[in-house]
Amino acid sequence: MSQPKKTGISASPLLVGAVTTLIVVVGVFFSYNANTGLPFVPTYQINAELPSGASLVNGNEVRIAGVRVGTVQEVKPVQLEDGQTIVNLSLKLDQSAGPIPEDSTVVVRQRSALGLKYLLLTPGESDQELPDGGTLPITQAVPEPVDQDQFFNMFQPDVRRAIQSNFAQYGGAFAARGGAINEILGLLPPLLEVARPVTRNLASERTDLEGFIKGLSQAAAEVAPVAEQQAQNFEYLNTTFSSLATVARPYMQDSITENVKTQEVVQREAPKIRPFLYTSARFARALRPGAVALGESAPITNQALKVGIPVLEDSPQLNDQLAPTARSLRLFGQNPTNVQGLDSLVQLGETLQPLTSFVTPAQNVCNYLALLLRNIQEVSSTGNSTGKWVRAISLLPPVGVNAEGGPASAPANGGAAPAPYPENTGNFLHSNPYPWTASPGQPRVCAAGNEGYTVGTQVIGNGDAARTVVTNDQSQAQLDWGTD
Repeated sequence: MSQPKKTGISASPLLVGAVTTLIVVVGVFFSYNANTGLPFVPTYQINAELPSGASLVNGNEVRIAGVRVGTVQEVKPVQLEDGQTIVNLSLKLDQSAGPIPEDSTVVVRQRSALGLKYLLLTPGESDQELPDGGTLPITQAVPEPVDQDQFFNMFQPDVRRAIQSNFAQYGGAFAARGGAINEILGLLPPLLEVARPVTRNLASERTDLEGFIKGLSQAAAEVAPVAEQQAQNFEYLNTTFSSLATVARPYMQDSITENVKTQEVVQREAPKIRPFLYTSARFARALRPGAVALGESAPITNQALKVGIPVLEDSPQLNDQLAPTARSLRLFGQNPTNVQGLDSLVQLGETLQPLTSFVTPAQNVCNYLALLLRNIQEVSSTGNSTGKWVRAISLLPPVGVNAEGGPASAPANGGAAPAPYPENTGNFLHSNPYPWTASPGQPRVCAAGNEGYTVGTQVIGNGDAARTVVTNDQSQAQLDWGTD
């Protein structure tokens, strides 16, 4: 019996092979384009701006809460008007993922240790939705990521080798300590309960942990240029602590132990010492002007000490008498009678103060005492043929009528002069009963003895003749004030 003849596609091996090849090609096409989205499937297109591409490439995943919702379709650099360069990402999302709130944020995350990245999209809470084709601005690309490769790249090769060595040592330290590790893990839950409010505070916006980390970054950037000096400081600290380790026991240990007792004594005695400290502070404030004056006179004092120290070293007898002299002065000060005598001297000084305030300038400014003694010496040692001036002046005939140099029968108010002085027009009174002597309330003028003699005019008081300042060396300078 003959078999029936086959008809259709299955009757031709060539058609079967062509259909199989077509199915394989379509499957490969769909598999190749699966990362960029399946064809004929509706999508939700948006854009996102980032400060850096961070090694993103076309086809990288876009995830929300760890779930793949789309791909990165294009990575394109863009230069802003201020010259800053950013990255603009074209994102193709599944229709089910959109639309997203317009305050959503994006950040680049690391997918594997080999450097593969993905874009993490975090929906916001705004009621406004981002339309199809909208853009998430660069201000919403937060927080700035720090990837694992960046973290390890901040270490130099020597540091990385040291870290490897440390991990190897840590592995040896944990070996055969499973029981202790289990015990630690058993104690962790209470610790984590305590750590929960701490972590909550750290996560709070009021804490500004991000700003703190940025501040640390800036501080690290400031100290980076002196990293070598800091490393040397650690070497020096190692030497210092090694030296301290040799005296840690028992000396430093005893010091710490005794320090507790010292603090207890300070706490007990500090309230009693406080009045003394207050008094010392007031004394220091009162001493400050003297210290300033001492600073100004320090060069003179220093020179005096340089001169005085050799003198005292060469005067042992005087040095031997200083101690008995000091004791005598102390006994003198302790004697009540001496104290009464000093009080009397103080009272005498107060009584003489008005007198000395007028007499002192007469000597300090006008030198009247020295001039008086000099004049007495001159009149007693010089003269003429009649004799010394102190004897002869009383015998000399007066010049004119009622002259000032001898007896007068009337005031010297002029009048004709008798012979043998017919050329004189008469005598006039010249008197200064209260001359200026540079005393308090008076001009700095030494008028007594310096009035001069004005012919033909009566002068009483300081007058025009008192317009000169006479110093203790009798030099004169003309003044501009008027008469008394």
